[in-house]
Amino acid sequence: MIRIAGLGLGVLVLAACSGQTAGTAYPAGAAGATATTTSPGAPAATVAFAPADQLNPKDPIVVKASGGTLQAVTVTNPQTGNAVQGGLSPDKTTWTSTDHLRYAATYQVVATAVNQAGAATEQRGEVHTLKPAGVATPALFQPASGDFGVGLIIGLKFDHDITDKAAAEKSFKVTSAPAQEGGWYWVGKREVHFRPKDYWKAGSTVKLETTTFGTPIGGGVYGGQDVSATYKVHDSWVAKADGKTHQIQAFHNGQLVKTAPTSMGKTADTPPRGATPTFTGTHTVLGKEEHKIMDSCSYGVCEGDPGYYSAPENWNVRISNDGEYLHENLKTVGVQGSANVSNGCLNMNTENAKWFFDNFNVGDVVEVTNSGGPQLAINNGHGDWAISWSAWKAGSALRG
Repeated sequence: MIRIAGLGLGVLVLAACSGQTAGTAYPAGAAGATATTTSPGAPAATVAFAPADQLNPKDPIVVKASGGTLQAVTVTNPQTGNAVQGGLSPDKTTWTSTDHLRYAATYQVVATAVNQAGAATEQRGEVHTLKPAGVATPALFQPASGDFGVGLIIGLKFDHDITDKAAAEKSFKVTSAPAQEGGWYWVGKREVHFRPKDYWKAGSTVKLETTTFGTPIGGGVYGGQDVSATYKVHDSWVAKADGKTHQIQAFHNGQLVKTAPTSMGKTADTPPRGATPTFTGTHTVLGKEEHKIMDSCSYGVCEGDPGYYSAPENWNVRISNDGEYLHENLKTVGVQGSANVSNGCLNMNTENAKWFFDNFNVGDVVEVTNSGGPQLAINNGHGDWAISWSAWKAGSALRG
């Protein structure tokens, strides 16, 4: 299993911009950064904090005292009115923020330190976080949690183009129990998927985490708010549909439990629409609907066009974004098991269609062979499994 962690970013502690406080004086040679109150016989405490400009919001604001200890630290974002939480080190010489900071934000810092004689030093100033050219926020390809089949595909969709895909990919992490070999594959400039080499093992727990926030990912764009998700994989349910034998078999945890006749998409170039073969390759269940109106206008053949249809269908198990379903079709019962005549769906009688509807759920697998159709595309549902493992690995930005 590939485990990829985020980039480490060092913490800088420098003198900050400030204004002088009444009743205080700057020590000779200071850079105008520390306001002090002197006391005879004891050197004044000094205070310094993180750089005034271009602080990466992934890094904390750090306030340090020298020649004394910190008595109080207040950090506020005046744009939101929110105080930033933080904590003192055991020796009370360092305060470090613990809250998530924001991009392009201004933080007002007020810190007070006391020297060994109890004389106070107050430091005021501002910290400005960097302003990126854009913030690429990821959204989960699947819901953040749930129960899925062994064909589960997970991944991320960003709202900006990612030009440094390698930097982004390094900030993604997938772990599974039990551990399984897997990898990332970029589906364009904004979307990336993860799958194992083989189907997930039944009973697996799969966790996805990102640490992209604060990471430069090309063209002045930085990663947005991080996301995480935990997925559970249920028993293995795999259907094998053969367009040559016109049969569909169902395997539960590797054991054959059901065989049913079916009629797939027609391969003959018959009018008015022509050939409509079912896509070849591994599909996964995307959703289910007990009752649905199948309307050819969904793929551009609308009312008044040759070949238009609108028909109520029952026990619908969707396996692609292109309108492919396993479902009941009483009009084709006579040829189910002997001919492919549908518009791309896998037709069955009522009993068999309901059985598949009751037993197959999101992420379960439907393998289609000998249909005469083209390979299912990766963006047509979850066509990821139709890509060979060697080609999949080549789709990673970190290949080689």
